Amino acid sequence: MLKEKEGEGSSGTEECTEIFTVATTLERFVIFHVVKEIVGFILYMHQQIPAILQGISVEFDSMHIECKQLKLVLTEKEVKASTRRQQNGRMREVKNGIRRLEKLMTSFSKLQIAFQMMLNEVHCIQEVILVLGASPIHPQHVYELFFWNGKSFPENAAEDYTKSSRVAEALARKAIRALISSGAGSVSYGGPTKLFLLVKAPATFNLPLHFLPKRDFRYSKKVSLYLYATYTLF
Repeated sequence: MLKEKEGEGSSGTEECTEIFTVATTLERFVIFHVVKEIVGFILYMHQQIPAILQGISVEFDSMHIECKQLKLVLTEKEVKASTRRQQNGRMREVKNGIRRLEKLMTSFSKLQIAFQMMLNEVHCIQEVILVLGASPIHPQHVYELFFWNGKSFPENAAEDYTKSSRVAEALARKAIRALISSGAGSVSYGGPTKLFLLVKAPATFNLPLHFLPKRDFRYSKKVSLYLYATYTLF
């Protein structure tokens, strides 16, 4: 279910969209894929990244490959001076491009790893909150995703988060279409901001040191947009 609540001074209308799947359960990698795709979409829609995240990832990987190839070419002795100058110029461009995207890709990689750790440690996940703003207690936009699962995750099962499935891709597409229909990201650009990923975990969860302390975040009406996503199984 995707539900939008207007902020202060609005009519308070709500728009709900339920998304169903015929899968018997939502596995860890499915939830991971859906959240990852929505994170990328939200960052792009709110103009925090210059292009969709998949495109940036491909560009970043391609530049790393090209950089390695250029290094091999420049080590060759039988290279014309004009060609070497051209290759050196291209090398500078590629390295500048890598530096431009490196902070974003490193941050996104850390976010994925932290979420994977959380998925591996809990028996189920029902709620994920994505917050855009200076801090979780001073948000500009809040997106809440509720997952209704058929059963708990299998214990001590190694998960391959690099794989995907038709279920994961279909759910991600439907969720993004619902976000577009509800007007997510249609507000004017508010400048660069931060993204926080919060996961509701059981009280018994043993938090690693780099996780934020346990806290129940309650958002006031000053938050302009709420989106609730529930993937209900039948």
